[in-house]
Amino acid sequence: MPIQVLPPELASKIAAGEVVERPASVVKELLENALDAGASQLTVEIKGGGVEYIRVTDDGAGIPADELELAFQRHATSKLQSQDQLDAVATLGFRGEALPSIAAVSHLVMTTRPAQSDAAHQIELQWGKKVRTGPQGAPAGTSIGVSDLFGNLPARRKFLRSASTEAGRVQELVARYALAYPDVRFQLVSDGRRQFTTSGNHQSRETLLAVYGPEVANGMLEISGQDPETGYQVEGYVSAPSLNRANRTYMTFFVNRRWIQNRMLSFALEEAYHGLLPDKRFPLAVVNLSLPYADVDVNSHPAKREVRFHQESKVFSVLQRTVRAALVADSPVPQIPAPGTGAPAVGPVSAYSPSFFSRTAFSGPASEAWGGPPDAAAPKQAPPGLKVVGQLKLTYIVAEGPDGMYLVDQHAAHERILFDELRAKGEANSGARPGERLLEPVTLELTPGQVEVYQSNAQALANYGFEVEPFGPASYLLRAVPSIVSTQDPAQSLLNILDMVAFEGLVRQQEDVLAASIACHGAIRAGKSLTEAEMRALMEQLEATDNPHTCPHGRPTMLHFSSFHMEREFGRR
Repeated sequence: MPIQVLPPELASKIAAGEVVERPASVVKELLENALDAGASQLTVEIKGGGVEYIRVTDDGAGIPADELELAFQRHATSKLQSQDQLDAVATLGFRGEALPSIAAVSHLVMTTRPAQSDAAHQIELQWGKKVRTGPQGAPAGTSIGVSDLFGNLPARRKFLRSASTEAGRVQELVARYALAYPDVRFQLVSDGRRQFTTSGNHQSRETLLAVYGPEVANGMLEISGQDPETGYQVEGYVSAPSLNRANRTYMTFFVNRRWIQNRMLSFALEEAYHGLLPDKRFPLAVVNLSLPYADVDVNSHPAKREVRFHQESKVFSVLQRTVRAALVADSPVPQIPAPGTGAPAVGPVSAYSPSFFSRTAFSGPASEAWGGPPDAAAPKQAPPGLKVVGQLKLTYIVAEGPDGMYLVDQHAAHERILFDELRAKGEANSGARPGERLLEPVTLELTPGQVEVYQSNAQALANYGFEVEPFGPASYLLRAVPSIVSTQDPAQSLLNILDMVAFEGLVRQQEDVLAASIACHGAIRAGKSLTEAEMRALMEQLEATDNPHTCPHGRPTMLHFSSFHMEREFGRR
């Protein structure tokens, strides 16, 4: 087959495929154009999931009549004029592909009027070809109607999902942009029914309320931080550990208010929650990163969904530190609900289960879900000076506080104490520290995976007190272990640590994984009898840690039985 230039119609359809994947893609491009035009009010209307009809109306700058047809020429844009602007893109759109791509696969009608013009103008296109143009009465702003999407591409249309699924994608998209622009009033109407409306009054928490409802809005913590070296800023909201989900759907990231998808940002957020969430549970987040435009490449993905960072490690660091600081400052003690309050009874409650954490109250109206007054909410910090009462089942320390009773898991509590000590020593002294030498070296036979993990973490292990030397291709001699690790089975302790690092795969926080595993193997075990003095010392050390409420693996160290609920169950309330 000879080389030939594609016909314009075919080239347009192929190019449109890179920009317009589904109805939500159309809405995204039109929303971004409206926001770039300075809109303060935006209305999105769809029918049949957006396949039958889409209309986006805004009160932005509008397009002059003499530029209306030019706007539908490929690569025609008012947002980019020089190479310098491409190196530091400050607008959501910039390629001049959206309108011609959408018009190439739909029936499109645009009505637009700049505020300074006396009359609006309208243009109609069918599959990319102009049908008519002329004056039209309309308010200032722009309204674009798109119907019969992919009507000239039945092969593309048959791969779309059901109308309800496509409508859900549109709703998700509009919600994300509403969260990024609390100063803009968004309204979404689907099949004649209004889905949600935001106030546009600059109040981010009100936007959260409109999009996600009161449970999420009340359970979000405001975050704000800045990297002093680069000036990178982080602002937004993240969920308290008690509010979590089974997937990453509710993790929303913006870079200079551009909605993006980025694995590194997701990983940084999850790292900030390390030790605070149960396994396979994920936080909610609405986070905006403000960076110099030149430090972000927004031209790395055809649909602009992904970006690249000039200093990725700095972005990772400022996000993780900012979120972690907010979580530590607002970490509560899990509270046991009383029977008859819509939550499980005290007996079968597992504080590590997702259902328990999803109902933990923080403050204000949320506490009413527990059947108690606002002052019955779980305290932000464990009260100091808890009075030790005794030991339950040789596993839990029973303590009395000013606001009720506390059950403290002795193993989890000791894990937290040892973990903080190890990390503090590691930060203060990065050199190798001598461990406790074994009477005789122990031979280790490592699997290929364990060899790789050991070689990657040999220095960190030495810093914590492990003395290991090669003794063959996959054999090693273990001569010393950290003083907190039991010498009864030192080989198994090291093997478990290597397996934990391999399983969690925390590339940027491997030392935390090592410290957590070492602390776990060195901590007091369940079933060990403690004297009253030992229990008091453990409580005092726990209260002095940065995060006394969870062990390094995310399990709670203590549970709280409030005085209010105990009095009510005994008929005193």
